Amino acid sequence: MSARIDLTGQHFARLQVLHAQGRGKNGNVLWLCRCRCGNIVLVDGYRLRTGETKSCGCLRKEASRQRIFAQPQTVLMMQAPTKVAIRRDLPQRRSRRNRSGVTGVSWDAQSQRWLARLMVAGKLVLNHGYVRFADAKKARQDAERQYGVAPRR
Repeated sequence: MSARIDLTGQHFARLQVLHAQGRGKNGNVLWLCRCRCGNIVLVDGYRLRTGETKSCGCLRKEASRQRIFAQPQTVLMMQAPTKVAIRRDLPQRRSRRNRSGVTGVSWDAQSQRWLARLMVAGKLVLNHGYVRFADAKKARQDAERQYGVAPRR
């Protein structure tokens, strides 16, 4: 092993090295550092010297925040009274996997029946087969109303 380079007291971007704190799995010296924001972090010496680690993570959070607020569409959406608004009045694109056109209703080739299914809180509350598509669709809609699930298109 090579001699340890003493980094105590040095500054690397937002980090000030306090003292050595042992070695990592790769054999590099780990340094206890104080970030400019006040957090204490343990950083690999190689990552400090090469500039790979610049802060405790606060720098990444700040950069992300700036990128988000630089997008006018995002700012407008965040200022809306409800942050997430699902527009059920707009036409929804049907999934390529859904061949029946109704969520929770599918054709079972083995039993030659239409299956109506509904999961609520991780439990299957509706799982029944029907000969007619209209019956399966109605059963799914009735179950949605009974369990207070918003109908999906």
